[in-house]
Amino acid sequence: MKIPSLQTRLREYLPHGQLSRQRLPLAPELELWLLDEAYPQHLLDSEQIQRIMNYPAYWCFCWASGQVMARYIIDHPELVRGKRVLDFGCGSAVAAIAAAKAGASSVVACDLDSDALAVSKLNAETNGVSLAYSADFFADSESYDVILVADVLYDRANLPLLGEFLTRANRVLVADSRVKDFSFPGYHHLQFQRATTIPDLAESEEFSRVNVYLGER
Repeated sequence: MKIPSLQTRLREYLPHGQLSRQRLPLAPELELWLLDEAYPQHLLDSEQIQRIMNYPAYWCFCWASGQVMARYIIDHPELVRGKRVLDFGCGSAVAAIAAAKAGASSVVACDLDSDALAVSKLNAETNGVSLAYSADFFADSESYDVILVADVLYDRANLPLLGEFLTRANRVLVADSRVKDFSFPGYHHLQFQRATTIPDLAESEEFSRVNVYLGER
């Protein structure tokens, strides 16, 4: 699926939406195809707003946690260099692309959303890297050296996944701005950094506070 097809898909959710190639403020080494920041939100009617809430096009944003994780990987390439890596709930694949650029031996971008996988392929091509793709993490028992998990813990019901990840990888890197009392066996805090979603959604200030954790078995 190339830009025109993705543009058509985007407009099923955001009728006046336009994808544009954008360099990330926190990780200018990377460029992604994202919703253009000039999107006219005032043109949305109540029915369209409800559709967006029910079926959000996560893939057309680079969320704050993803941007922070990409920056961390670029600054600490030894975490992924020469390693087999999976980006869980990849969205725009920003973390997967950062890992590939940092020298990972292989990177799988994994997302249930077929549009997310399509835009991940486009973003990988844009950044000159090669990724593999998966629509279902649980469809096999493949093991990895590192699993990347950015902005997946928005629902506390997802916390048990952290244990599952450590059965499939030696290390799990987590970036999260939603869980305020993060505590899970095998994980420890690495750093804190501020970031915003691109394009900026003017979210609550608390969601710009991203923490990075490392899980090890």
